[in-house]
Amino acid sequence: MDIRAIDLNLLLVFDAMVEHRSVTRAGEAIGLSQPAMSAAVSRLRGWFDDPLFVKTGMEMKPTPRAEELAIPVRRVIETVRGEILQRSGFDPARTERTFTLITPDIGEVNFVPRLLARMSQLAPGAQLRTIAKSRPAAAEALESGVAELAIGYFPDLQKAGFFQQKLFDSAHVCIVRTDHPTVGERLTLREYMALSHAVVRPEGREHVFEQFFEQRGLKRRVLLELSHFMSLLPVIESSDLIATVPRDLADVCRRYGTIRIVDTPIKSPVIAVHQFWHRRVHKDPASLWLRGMVQALFTAAQA
Repeated sequence: MDIRAIDLNLLLVFDAMVEHRSVTRAGEAIGLSQPAMSAAVSRLRGWFDDPLFVKTGMEMKPTPRAEELAIPVRRVIETVRGEILQRSGFDPARTERTFTLITPDIGEVNFVPRLLARMSQLAPGAQLRTIAKSRPAAAEALESGVAELAIGYFPDLQKAGFFQQKLFDSAHVCIVRTDHPTVGERLTLREYMALSHAVVRPEGREHVFEQFFEQRGLKRRVLLELSHFMSLLPVIESSDLIATVPRDLADVCRRYGTIRIVDTPIKSPVIAVHQFWHRRVHKDPASLWLRGMVQALFTAAQA
């Protein structure tokens, strides 16, 4: 028999007949009239080339072929109901799933410690993995399922097929070592331009402040270029260089190093930090749980 010719609804008819041994009672159990039920039984007999149910006294008794089919048919119905039609749940306390996030090095130091701490409480068996991707490559990684979530500044993901949720805004500020010999509590634009600067230019990810500066035709004395934001901490601590970075990174640097934060002398752009995900995981229970945890941790943290 060709499986393409099988109407799976007839398996419900067969199962009801096995249980109730009556066309009328079986039809009532699954919501079919007696004529419709009789027609369905007739089709089943044609499929299997067997009478299947034979009138014996007051009931329709299964033939040996029907008895042979009873358990496999019930197994198919239970599989469809329990594993296909039933919406899958997610129990964080029991999961051993690995969650993969796309985030730059700023995100690793800002998001991962708190996220890991919360996961260790709620999902002790889960694993967390972070990967760095250029902004264009992040879309492909989310589409393919390499990662569930991207957290940070990803303007390329603001397009069809992706969802986003804003977490917080991060302005730009300056960082210098605590005992910097010339930088006080405030900076004029002239003082700022006269200083030696460290600039981060990540591969595949433009620096928003650098673009902002260049668009205004302003040029600073850049003494050092780096490819990773977190390399700034030891550099700034051990030199008289100044760096202009997002506020969330500056807070991390101050937390872990002898760093002082100073306002920029020019109104700088604000970065809107979002979490992004692809529509393929929009209703996935595990992804919903992860996104909810990220929102609870980082919108409240910046409020």
